[in-house]
Amino acid sequence: MSTTSYAVSAKARSKYGRFLSDRDYENLLSCQSVPEVMVYLKSHTHFAAALDDVNERDVHRGRLEILLRQYEFGEIDSLCRYDSGISAGFSSYVVEKAETEQIIRYLILLNSNAPEKFIFQYPAFLSKHTELDFNKVANARDYNEFLTALERTSYYEILKDFRPDEKGRLPVSQIENRLYTRISKRLLELINKKTKGDERRELTEIFRKLNDYSMVSRIIRMKGYYQLSPEVIKENMQPEYGTISPKLIEQMCEAESTEEVFQILHTTRYGKLFDRLGYTGEGNIGPKVEYSIAKRYLHFSDNPSVVMVAFMILSDIELENVISLIEGVRYQVDPKVIQSLLIR
Repeated sequence: MSTTSYAVSAKARSKYGRFLSDRDYENLLSCQSVPEVMVYLKSHTHFAAALDDVNERDVHRGRLEILLRQYEFGEIDSLCRYDSGISAGFSSYVVEKAETEQIIRYLILLNSNAPEKFIFQYPAFLSKHTELDFNKVANARDYNEFLTALERTSYYEILKDFRPDEKGRLPVSQIENRLYTRISKRLLELINKKTKGDERRELTEIFRKLNDYSMVSRIIRMKGYYQLSPEVIKENMQPEYGTISPKLIEQMCEAESTEEVFQILHTTRYGKLFDRLGYTGEGNIGPKVEYSIAKRYLHFSDNPSVVMVAFMILSDIELENVISLIEGVRYQVDPKVIQSLLIR
């Protein structure tokens, strides 16, 4: 392993050391307004680099979120480009994940008959990194126009297979599953091509574990919140990119209730982490599991690429914490409720 490669680990751990502390979260939870949140972020945290040129008196929540996302993207992208080899592949993964998130965001707005709102939400900074023409996407007013905007991209072959139903609604969950299956497939191909030994084992393990718990979380959410049929839930699984057996996934999809899903889980090793995290079926367990797994790899892995991936996951979670906090303060939500939404 090169000296440069090990420098990636040191750089990632150093950046992680600047993440928000418990005291920072306490102080942010005591803020009474979005400008007050921004002043604290600008004066006392590593997010200051994103906010240097912004006047807190003129800040808008949407603008603040985009600036923070731009900063986080730059931090991760610079780390991915710090070394050669698989790091360059992870840089592509970061961009592809961001592209997919924006596609899903647009489709949700389209289903809500509000595609015109996309232009105020998409992160323009992505434009120089992506094959997508976000201006064309933002101007699309129906699914046909959206497909035309993406016709020359690698996403078109997936998206052209879907059409709105008789009520004009798109199967966003199925599209999301297809797009994220694409990411998982390409990522594991990259790992198999560029790595070997312990590095390959740990990278494969971390992504397959995350996919395992993501599938379980989605089963619980789709069954408990949306009362979707077992057939529809099965269509939204990616068993080939996890370690949970297809038979176990089928049993959970066929379960009569979320309680029965938990009963099935507790007969396996997968239920132990849910117990340790105190999960009771409320909210999305995915980020909590990601945080627990990534933090362990960041501290204990000897493989720089694994440390880098763990940092990427933890950085995403910290950003979502800050955005949840900003939203909560904006709408004057009880600080205890906001605190319950934070992943730490």
